[in-house]
Amino acid sequence: MASTSAADIPALCEMAFDHEHKDVEFTTAALKKLANTLLLEEKSRQQFADSGYATKVADNLQVDGEDRQIEMICSRVLFLLTYNTTFDFNPLFDDHSLAKSIENNIMYHGQKYSGRNLREDEVDTNTPICWLRLVDTRALSESLKLLFNLCQFYPDRKSSFTPILPQILMILYRTHLEPNPLQPPVNYLINALLNFDLPGCLEKTADDNPIECTPLFPSSHPTGHTQRLISILDLAVRNEKEEVLETTAIPLLTLLRRVNEIAPQYVQEHMSKELLPSDSERDQPLGRSDSLASRLLKLSTTPVAPNLKEGVSSLLFELSSKDAATFVRNVGYGYAAGYLMTHNIPVPASLNASEGDAGEKVTIIGGREINPITGQRRDMEPPDPGLEMTDEEKEREAEKLFVLFERLKATGVMSATNPVEQASREGRLEEVDD
Repeated sequence: MASTSAADIPALCEMAFDHEHKDVEFTTAALKKLANTLLLEEKSRQQFADSGYATKVADNLQVDGEDRQIEMICSRVLFLLTYNTTFDFNPLFDDHSLAKSIENNIMYHGQKYSGRNLREDEVDTNTPICWLRLVDTRALSESLKLLFNLCQFYPDRKSSFTPILPQILMILYRTHLEPNPLQPPVNYLINALLNFDLPGCLEKTADDNPIECTPLFPSSHPTGHTQRLISILDLAVRNEKEEVLETTAIPLLTLLRRVNEIAPQYVQEHMSKELLPSDSERDQPLGRSDSLASRLLKLSTTPVAPNLKEGVSSLLFELSSKDAATFVRNVGYGYAAGYLMTHNIPVPASLNASEGDAGEKVTIIGGREINPITGQRRDMEPPDPGLEMTDEEKEREAEKLFVLFERLKATGVMSATNPVEQASREGRLEEVDD
């Protein structure tokens, strides 16, 4: 087909939905052309919204079988209708089973990722897999984008999508991760999860062990989904530039913060272990190792990605129980100071200037003295080079300084008083017997 404009919308709708032959390929081609027109010509969206054909798009979203092109295109058309139109989706929810159609489509993909209905040569059900058909990945991505916008613009309809939460978690848990993982469908799965009211464990015993857990913390593997999010973050910060993470990593960091907020204690402890510096990293100043925690510390001070810097620092602060003293103990005052000051959080009393030199304050972690500024163990800090100088070396250095001051005074450019002369005039030099 040739290029089209907003004026062709009625004709495209007739070809897609009212053509007498009802040929699948012809219908698919017309729908593709319609979707492209809506994408490229913003004014065509309201025209399509007024045409009355959106209901037929919703009806066609009820896909059966393996052909996922219709799901992909119809989801994209409805997704585009959520922008810059006055279209009301409520009738599609009430009269055209919109929520149920989206649920069924995502359930279909969930079965693929679960290993059901796959040939033995297609999947090893014990390992994460990637459903190889590109059309399936694209269709899933379009369904997730539509789901996200509907939850954003119609928050009272969120509960309609609650049944698919386990499927979204399972797909995210099992999908293959690329070296740069924050791309479709992973990024859309994370975005979709942000729109759910994620519940924590329903009941707990006295020692905080779950009796009955929600899909996010299944009793069979309560840290599994949380660890998956951490693994995605680890890959992303290792392989993506800070400028890219500035936009792509924010939803993931936000999701991890929400998970930490509702997680049972042992899951929070697992997150802290994975995301905060370990005691073994304190042999050197924090942020020097190759661990995920060190990489996050570096990102928490990056000057080129302010949103990323804020997101990482907020996550680390919340993993520290939102307590300033714990935060400083965990990451060192050097990394904590900026966040505490910009959020008007009082500095721990033991680090106030009125208490003395902050660098000399001692924090005890695991029975060892820690430099609260760098987070390094005191016994692993390099010795002060000045303390290693012999008397002869000190004398030579003093002679060098004397000569430098004399030369500087001789230039006449500036007045410089030789400290040896001044000490002699003030009677602070003493003769020492050989």
